[in-house]
Formats: sequence, C-alpha cells, structure tokens
Amino acid sequence: MNDPATVTEPRGTGLPGSARFSPRRRRQISQAVQYTLFVAVALTLVLVADWERVQRGFFDGTSAASMFPELITVAMKNTVIFTITGYVFGFALGLVVALMRLSSAVPNRIVALVFIEVFRGLPALLVFILIGFGLPIAFPGFSLPFGIYGTVALALGLVAAAYLAETFRAGIQAVPRGQMEAARSLGMSYSRAMVTIVVPQAIRIVIPPLTNELILLFKDSSLVFALGLTAATTELTKLGRDVSIEFATSTPLLLAGATYLVITVPLGYAVRRLEARQAKERR
Repeated sequence: MNDPATVTEPRGTGLPGSARFSPRRRRQISQAVQYTLFVAVALTLVLVADWERVQRGFFDGTSAASMFPELITVAMKNTVIFTITGYVFGFALGLVVALMRLSSAVPNRIVALVFIEVFRGLPALLVFILIGFGLPIAFPGFSLPFGIYGTVALALGLVAAAYLAETFRAGIQAVPRGQMEAARSLGMSYSRAMVTIVVPQAIRIVIPPLTNELILLFKDSSLVFALGLTAATTELTKLGRDVSIEFATSTPLLLAGATYLVITVPLGYAVRRLEARQAKERR
C-alpha cells in the first residue's frame, strides 16, 4: 500500500494560481491589468477636475495672444542664442579639460579634476550669480564682451564644460588604443595623433550624449533670470512669468513650456535615431 505522503497528483490537475497559465498568457493578463488601472486613473482625473477653472487657468486666449510676436521674435530667439553660445563655449572648453584630464602631467590632471568637480557640484543658478555679480566685485571695471549675452555664454559654458569633459573623456577612452599606436608608428606626434585621429572618432562615439547635454543646457538657459533681464534680452521663462503675473493666469507659463518642447522634442528624437544607428552599426 502506498504511503499517502508519497502519492503525487496527476499532471495538469490541482495547480494553483498563475501556474495554470503560460508565460505569454500571464504577460497578457499583467498588461491588461496595467491598462485598466491607467484608464481608471485617467477617467477619475477627468471626472474630478474642475474644467472651468482649468480653462481659466491654462487656456486663457487673451494672455496667450498678448505674448505674440515677442514670444518668437524676442524670447525664443534669445533662448536659442543663450543656449548655442553657451554650448559652443562649453564644447571647446570641455574638450580641452578632457585632454587635460587624460594628460600624463599631474598638474594638468589636478586642475581638470578640480574644475570638473566644482562646476558639476555647484548648482547652475549659483554659477550664474557668481559670474554675473561676483566678477564685477572681484575685478572692478571689468565687463565681459556682448553684455548679458557674454555673461550667459560664460556661465552656461562653464556648467556644460564640466559635464562635456567627462563625456569626451569616456569617448576618447572608448577609441581602440591601436588607433593611437598606428598613428604614432606613421611618425605622428602624440598631440597631432590625438587631434586628427582619436578626437574625431571619440566625438562620433559620444554624439548622443552630446545632444542630450544640448537639451539640458537649453532648459538651464531659463536661469538667466537671476541676472536681471531687459525687455530686449528676455527669454521664454521670464516672458511667461511676467505675462502670467500681469494676467493672473498660468496660460503664459504653459505656452512658454510648449515653446521649449518645440525644440527639445525634435532634439530628443534625433538622439534616439543616432543611438539606434550606432547600435545597428555595432552589430
């Protein structure tokens, strides 16, 4: 007579819970539950929201109309100028700092490391304040060229350079060492081989993170408000905030945010395409 403890159930019977379903079926059930919860939350928000107040607060046509054409001709133009000039300066300085970081000279590495740690650790807003108000105090009578545009380019450039330096360093280290060795065997100096052979390949490798940094810098340009802006030098966030206060509505801020998205969304799409292309090339 068999011991009851050793008797096994016939296969396919008595299986509890999710063991009755295949992995594909369990995945389908999980997705259905997630979609149901999402729809339930969305419907709850739609039913609970006070749409009359939402319309007054975020879709006020009068305040939105008052932002044109300054939204495009002044605010957006200045935001793009601030971003591009800061990025160009940060790109050049970041590359120099990255090469110093990889230098065989200890003082170069120390200076580069201190620069990176300081400007990565400081809040960008504090950097704006230090550059905008600290330099005139430390150097009386000194002023950067191009006024507010030069100040913003320097402040944004320093912040960008600290991050781009590490990006460039990673890209340079990702280039096979054989590239440098082959260039040196052809009689090139270390500096020439680095500039003409290694750096171009490194930049190509890190194009996606470089583009991501451009997007981040575009948003950081809104911190220029700390320096004080005139009507001619205002940017998107400052214009949105001023008009929002004037009309006591959040519509201008929403419109300013949408204008940021007009630029950042295509850049994000470009980053994804570049990453996909690089992944395809590596296969």
